[in-house]
Amino acid sequence: MKGNFARIGLAGLMITLLAMLTTAGSVGGAAAQEKAAASAEVKIDNFSFGPTALTVPVGTTATWTNRDDIPHTVVSTDNVFKSKALDTDDKFSFVFSKPGTYSYFCSIHPKMTGQIIVQ
Repeated sequence: MKGNFARIGLAGLMITLLAMLTTAGSVGGAAAQEKAAASAEVKIDNFSFGPTALTVPVGTTATWTNRDDIPHTVVSTDNVFKSKALDTDDKFSFVFSKPGTYSYFCSIHPKMTGQIIVQ
């Protein structure tokens, strides 16, 4: 080991360490960008879901937040997910691990509908 350091010298060692740190930073930065891209927000307000339709990549966590003064639910039409009754400021999250179109509604107020399109 001592011989290896002598061959590359201090400058070579510094360049190698700098390259390793730069690569690690790039990987960490990409992971942070992926994590940021892997979440989506849906607000429940004034008896509607907003946005009504949302397109997201596979692996996205969607979070619904009830901003109304009365309870609402988030229920998929194909029974893939179902929230409890959400009071004001309560949240419900679901991870979309497969591509497809997921339609949902509020079981208390069935005219409230929305859709998540997973690509």
